[in-house]
Amino acid sequence: MNRVFISVQEGVTEPAWISGVEAFVQKVMDELKFDGEEVSMLFCNDSYIQELNKNYRQIDSATDVLSFENDEVYEDEEGKWKCVGDIVISLDTLPVNAEYFNESRNDELKRLIVHGLLHLNGMDHGEEHIEKGIAPVCEMLVLQEKVLEKLKDEKIIV
Repeated sequence: MNRVFISVQEGVTEPAWISGVEAFVQKVMDELKFDGEEVSMLFCNDSYIQELNKNYRQIDSATDVLSFENDEVYEDEEGKWKCVGDIVISLDTLPVNAEYFNESRNDELKRLIVHGLLHLNGMDHGEEHIEKGIAPVCEMLVLQEKVLEKLKDEKIIV
């Protein structure tokens, strides 16, 4: 069993599809063999993610997804949990990426979620990024595409 906490930046309109995110995240966590782990996910606007990117990565621009590893362990009445970290996704960049990759917003959202979870699982892709029409080579991005293929029929945004 895993825990997923989802929130939306204050002042940002909550997307109609937000209630479907947790079930998808749980499926991905199961697929990636997360067990007894906790993830928090924040949906925000570009200016908020740009500020995070500037403060934590020294890159003064918006991005699509950021992951912040934690690895704190705690115990409560339900058991022992490992808080693996936080994922932040820009709702402004989501449709831009979907258009660029010629994907549905649903498929792009799933890609961002899987990408963030893989980072929290200790993986990195170095300088390689998903590019239109080019198959990924590094382990993280290859695994990302395998997970997405396996969960291709899952719908968050309908």
